[in-house]
This record gives sequence, C-alpha cells and structure tokens, in this order.
Amino acid sequence: MILTTTPSVEGQSIEQYCGIVIGEAVMGANLFKDMFASIRDIVGGRSGSYEDELTRARKMAFAELEQEARNMGANAVVGIDIDYEVIGEKGSMLMVSISGTAVKLS
Repeated sequence: MILTTTPSVEGQSIEQYCGIVIGEAVMGANLFKDMFASIRDIVGGRSGSYEDELTRARKMAFAELEQEARNMGANAVVGIDIDYEVIGEKGSMLMVSISGTAVKLS
C-alpha cells in the first residue's frame, strides 16, 4: 500500500478513485504524564511521554486508514492530511485524524 501526501504517485496512473478514507485515534493523557510534562514545560525540554503518545496515536490512525483503503480494493492513498487535536475536559485527550483518497493505481 502506497501512502502519500501528494495528489498522485510519480510514474503511475490513477486507474480508479475508490473514495475518501479516514483513520482516527484518540488517546487519553495520564495524570502523572501530565504532571511531569508540565514540569518539563516550565524548565524547558521535550516531553518524551507525550511524543510517545503522539507516535502511538499516529500509527493507530494510519493503520485504520490503510485497512479502510484495503477494504475498498485500493492499493494506494493519495492526498493524505494529518491533523492533531487536543480534546476533552481540560485537554485530557489527544486525537489524531488522518484523511486521504483511496485509489487504484495501474
């Protein structure tokens, strides 16, 4: 499965547009991670725990997107867009949403 942010794949023709596909993942933020991230924000530096959560959520969203495309009979997803949102009460959750167009390449 080819996944790309570009509207086409160089050297290949789009044979069929299968439809829009979306992958989403929502992750809850742990209280202790929040506390340590706040401390790190004050003193500077990167929050490894949040970076790990972002990576995990992004991988889950991509897996969902790819599975949805496969279910449509596609062999690629073009025009991929990735969005991150903090949601929930007091920003207690992180949502990663990935969308694109499932296509069949020749």
